[in-house]
Amino acid sequence: MPENHTAFLLLLSGILTVLGNSAVLAVAVKRSSHLRSPELLTVNLAVTDLGMAISMYPLAIASAWNHAWLGGDATCIYYALMGFLFGVASMMTLSVMAVIRFLVTHSSKSNSNTINRKVIHVSIALIWLYAALWATLPLLGWGHYGPEPFGTSCTIAWSQFHNSANGLSFILSMFILCTILPAITITICYLGIAWKVHKTYQKMQNFNRTSNAAKLEKKLTLMAVLISVGFLSAWTPYAAVSFWSIFHSSESIPPIVTLLPCLFAKSSTAYNPFIYYAFSKTFRREIKRLQCCCSQKVYFSTKHTTNSHVSVIWSGRDNAHISSFRKTDSGEVPNPSAAAAEVLFENVAPKSRS
Repeated sequence: MPENHTAFLLLLSGILTVLGNSAVLAVAVKRSSHLRSPELLTVNLAVTDLGMAISMYPLAIASAWNHAWLGGDATCIYYALMGFLFGVASMMTLSVMAVIRFLVTHSSKSNSNTINRKVIHVSIALIWLYAALWATLPLLGWGHYGPEPFGTSCTIAWSQFHNSANGLSFILSMFILCTILPAITITICYLGIAWKVHKTYQKMQNFNRTSNAAKLEKKLTLMAVLISVGFLSAWTPYAAVSFWSIFHSSESIPPIVTLLPCLFAKSSTAYNPFIYYAFSKTFRREIKRLQCCCSQKVYFSTKHTTNSHVSVIWSGRDNAHISSFRKTDSGEVPNPSAAAAEVLFENVAPKSRS
């Protein structure tokens, strides 16, 4: 693939990533007082994607246009470190999302309130500490960073480890603790969640009734699965090629074979906002409001009309109640408690009665 095509694809991916995840963060800031604890993990995922795009894409695009890496060893190490840091943070965020969603889905009434904002804050802090630890280890001598075989990007120096016991131990440990175990955790959690949702849905259908909360649970489960599957699918080819290069000479792999998985992996930062937009009515509405603000449209086309919206309200334990509230065209919601309980792009939906 010509370098100019590579630069164009990176530029497109970078624009989509910055615009999409900036919109996610803008909506989160606007609704900060209404965000429920698990939604902070979605915000953290947007931060990792946006951070990767801002810190890495300019160098990658410029190097692709230049047909060679710009800068010396310092910029190469910086680029590789940022990629490793944000990549591990994204993977661990998805793992924590899956675990928390599994726990909430299977928790009893007495344990449903244990996952509060403090727990999420501690989890996010641990995610970044874990990612920072792994990203720093190559700087301390366990593993090291280097250029990619195609020459316009930098990462962990995979191909230089097959003759090094030190490097091989780092790669194997990293694959197990940062890739394989998180992927297994995500898979097991969502299989357990899917089974629980299926059984609950089946019971309700047997009684010829399916609550809105159960439908919402099923919809949000699908959204979370798509986010995780998309990330794993994007990074698996890159991980496979990288693992292959550990035990074989880099000359045995054509540069195009190493380039395509790298581009595919970088695309993982762009599509999450589109998933939120497709699955969340609240997110779509907030995006439209942002568009109105940007275009300086203060009033809607029709005045003094109201729309009915469905919101999911926590009962304080594990039961969800469906209620409707009225929203005027000016954006005011007479019932603030109902507005606060809306699902934005949440990973953990309220539990329905089983």
